[in-house]
Amino acid sequence: MFVAMNRFRVQPGQGDAFERIWRERDSYLAGVPGFVQFMLLRGDEGEYISHSTWESRAAFDAWTESDAFRRGHAQGSLMGVLAGPPVIGMYDALMVQPATSAAS
Repeated sequence: MFVAMNRFRVQPGQGDAFERIWRERDSYLAGVPGFVQFMLLRGDEGEYISHSTWESRAAFDAWTESDAFRRGHAQGSLMGVLAGPPVIGMYDALMVQPATSAAS
């Protein structure tokens, strides 16, 4: 498992605009080999994190070189919404604990 995250700091008062841009953009992740899931996380005081999970680093790297990646990242501008450039973090999962259902 591999996780890629971008940490965004949004200008004060621009959270609604940031969220709208993400809601309205087309996602080109469905059907991408190795893609597991995507989440957009909202923290405190203008912090947001895009969180994508992949079967492997190789699957993520292949996506970053794909047409789907180029189309997805060519949409809209966050100019004036962000307080600075996003900060990327990439992580290999060392342990994964799936949810379990309660015993009946």
